[in-house]
Amino acid sequence: MTMKNLTDVEIIESVKKGNQADYAVLIDRYKNKAFTMLKRMLKNEFDAEEVLMDCFLKAYNSINTFKFESKFSTWFYRIVYNTALTRLSSTKRKIESKMSSIDDLHYLQSSYSADEFIDRENSLLIKKIVNELPSKNAAVVSMFYLEEMSCEEISEVLEISTANVKVILHRSRNLLRDIIEKRNLLKEVL
Repeated sequence: MTMKNLTDVEIIESVKKGNQADYAVLIDRYKNKAFTMLKRMLKNEFDAEEVLMDCFLKAYNSINTFKFESKFSTWFYRIVYNTALTRLSSTKRKIESKMSSIDDLHYLQSSYSADEFIDRENSLLIKKIVNELPSKNAAVVSMFYLEEMSCEEISEVLEISTANVKVILHRSRNLLRDIIEKRNLLKEVL
């Protein structure tokens, strides 16, 4: 049986026993989703890469404190989310209150026709719009729709109530709808 077929728990137990190289399997398993979440929160690919490395180091250095009370993914995403928040506050970015101006969004002109919003283009556009959301909203939308995490799992990661997760999801959907309506996007699709 190869390492890739092992569960997170089996890999963590192996790492705890001193097989540090096995940690690479966990990195491979979670790097893409964590990177996507960080890009949405930090609005910057370079910062996202840097923070992702920090997160994997933090998780590795804390692996002995992992108690298997929650899934590894939940525990790891909590590290990712908190590290991103620390980065945002330490660099004094006010992403929560700052939305991009329409002028900066030249790629979202209203000259699109419905034909252009097929599969890939549509999903790229939606991703760009999600990137405009405040950090916490972008994180929740990423976890819910891309990671397909439940509201309960997201509440564990963010250490807030499930009700609050649902409120953030609801507000995020409204923000997305407002952005789309303001730009006159997807008018023939929605």
